[in-house]
Amino acid sequence: MASAPSKQLDTFPNPRPGREYEISFQCPEFTCVCPKTGQPDFAEIRIVYVPDQLCVELKSLKLYLWSFRSEGAFHEAVTNQILDDLVAAISPKKMTVTGDFNVRGGIHTVIKAQYQQ
Repeated sequence: MASAPSKQLDTFPNPRPGREYEISFQCPEFTCVCPKTGQPDFAEIRIVYVPDQLCVELKSLKLYLWSFRSEGAFHEAVTNQILDDLVAAISPKKMTVTGDFNVRGGIHTVIKAQYQQ
């Protein structure tokens, strides 16, 4: 079965909607493109959330993150876009997305975007 990048985020029902618990993902192979130079930017994306009624399905998350590989985006924009798209898909109780970008031009950048109901 072939896979391709996709902006679709699939979900499934939270198996324990009455319990508050935390789900975290570490995605160490994230890449996007610098909008100024066209060169690749590498990062670890960390996602931590407390689900409400829905959870995000992992394969769709992988394909979603892969979709940024050829897109030009500033670190701040891409980190916030990931948060916005995940919140729109699953309406969590709270979520934090951290973009920990590799050193570029001698500068290490970490962006943390947060959402709370």
